[in-house]
Amino acid sequence: MELRQLEYFVAVAESGSFTRAAERVHVAQPGVSAQIRRLERELGHDLLDRSGRTVTLTDVGAAVLPLARAALGSVESARRTVEEMAGLMRGSVRVGMVVSCGIMDLPELLSSFHSSFPAVEITLAEANSDALISSLVDGSLDFALIGYAGAAPDGLAVRVLADERLVAAVCSSDPWYGRESVSVDELLGRGLICLPPGTGLRGALDAACGTRAPRIAFEASSPPMVITLAERGLGPAILAESMVSGLHAVRITDPEPHGALAFAWRATGPHSPAARALIRLAENGMTAV
Repeated sequence: MELRQLEYFVAVAESGSFTRAAERVHVAQPGVSAQIRRLERELGHDLLDRSGRTVTLTDVGAAVLPLARAALGSVESARRTVEEMAGLMRGSVRVGMVVSCGIMDLPELLSSFHSSFPAVEITLAEANSDALISSLVDGSLDFALIGYAGAAPDGLAVRVLADERLVAAVCSSDPWYGRESVSVDELLGRGLICLPPGTGLRGALDAACGTRAPRIAFEASSPPMVITLAERGLGPAILAESMVSGLHAVRITDPEPHGALAFAWRATGPHSPAARALIRLAENGMTAV
């Protein structure tokens, strides 16, 4: 019994015609007929009823058909597995992460991935979340650690690592020092210190302010610089709650802004074998919030 005999048998059974089956498998019709006859002789039973205008299955043929499909499916799975492993032996994966992100999940994930697939080349670039999201959507990146506010960005699948509220962080000389909360209306009356547009944190602030634009007195590219400016008494710093160090965190209300930090990748392919392996590792190895 040969695989091509099973392939031809399935093609005839599904098309109901030797002619259409021959076109499907790109073989001359006499060749298809001869191989199926050889299969029937080997099994000792007719698989096809050729007496009518349309070729139909005999009872034995109907019993054999799902087994033939399963055998062909197993061969295709083996072929895909070999191709996947070959891709992982010589592949590459392009990764991005938000600028100055202190979370250690991504380095740990990449280290685990490298241990499993040492031959895969990994490239890592830092950028603001908006740029990372665009690069994921257009295929320039395979995988990224991003920040965003609200629903997950269109076209992306995400694995949320943290969902944090934003606070106004102030030094001891600030008028808000000691307060538990301030409203967004109050926030709009102050000159703020914040990360630039395109970051997830700034997006969460803008979303909370709605149609009104916050007044940004100082814009810094990294959280440590935002904190330093606030420590010098230059105004409230807008930060994720976990970022606050050495400052007094004042909760923001009405509404309360939140931002998510997440692993992200394109919701649909194409994905390289290396990218698929990294995505599987992220999905299986990290705990979603």
